[in-house]
Amino acid sequence: MDIDFTPFFKKYEALAKLADETFDRVKKEHPDCIKCDSGCSDCCHALFDLSLIEAFYINHQFGQCFDGQEKHQLINRANNVDRKIHKIKRQAHKDFEAGKKEIDIMMDMSFKRARCPLLNLNDRCDMYDFRPITCRLYGIPIQIGNMSHTCNLSAFEEGVKYPSAKMDVIHQRLYAISLELAIAVRSKFSKIAEMLVPLSMALLNDYNAEYFGFRTLEEVEKKAKAAEGTDG
Repeated sequence: MDIDFTPFFKKYEALAKLADETFDRVKKEHPDCIKCDSGCSDCCHALFDLSLIEAFYINHQFGQCFDGQEKHQLINRANNVDRKIHKIKRQAHKDFEAGKKEIDIMMDMSFKRARCPLLNLNDRCDMYDFRPITCRLYGIPIQIGNMSHTCNLSAFEEGVKYPSAKMDVIHQRLYAISLELAIAVRSKFSKIAEMLVPLSMALLNDYNAEYFGFRTLEEVEKKAKAAEGTDG
């Protein structure tokens, strides 16, 4: 793919910077409520997925940061974690098919834990500067839909109104960048911008032309002409 992905990465980085600024603002306003500290890795065991642009960005940075034996070890860790997450999600799907309410499944999932493959033996993130937006906001109140959530280790009190990060808005912006990316590569996969994967899979994926469903301009034009002929 002869495409410059820098503009998409910069848009993602701007959103990540905004998340950092939001965290810092809440921490300044409520310093006694936030318990995040060096060596705390509670957020590094939480389950969450990444949008297309975020997964691609982290995969790109992973390739820039590591090589050789160190990269091989991290890939092995990612493989092990990904298998565990797959089992958890498979059970959740079975529960849904069995008639369990979605809200109950989501609550159950919130208590599941899986150690992030980027969390090293010293309980430090090996890619801290490029960590996902969810990691950047962990520790302050976040709002998903009409529900508010925060880290169990924090001192934010239930029933008290605090400033919070609106995750629905962040997800919408991530999707918008992902959609722009999908259009730029002229992907043949109509739903690729909606794709969500755990960080473990983001490290394992090979984001090449085949993965993106890349089409040349000639292929796009040929398909358009074929469609015109069908309409005629």
